[in-house]
Amino acid sequence: MAKEVNGVELEEEIKEGLVLVDFFSRTCGPCKMLSFILDAVDKEIEQIKIVKVCFEENKETVEKYGVEGYPTIILFKDGKEVERKQALQQKPVIEKMIKEYI
Repeated sequence: MAKEVNGVELEEEIKEGLVLVDFFSRTCGPCKMLSFILDAVDKEIEQIKIVKVCFEENKETVEKYGVEGYPTIILFKDGKEVERKQALQQKPVIEKMIKEYI
């Protein structure tokens, strides 16, 4: 299950390896659906770490990464953004996105 982090923790989390960050809102239906999909992906792909950042509680972090809507997922490899997708994504799309960088 993806752990929720704040802006300071996020910086530490994305430093090394492959990390998928889910920018979400607690009141967003598609965000809740994406959460279930990401939990499934997390169980199937061992090489990925998934963390969540709440849109409303981390405005500075949202601005820093140029996130304009939710849900938005950003894939980082060793601290650098390598890919980004906005809106609800299906599991095969997310898996393909991750597997390109493993």
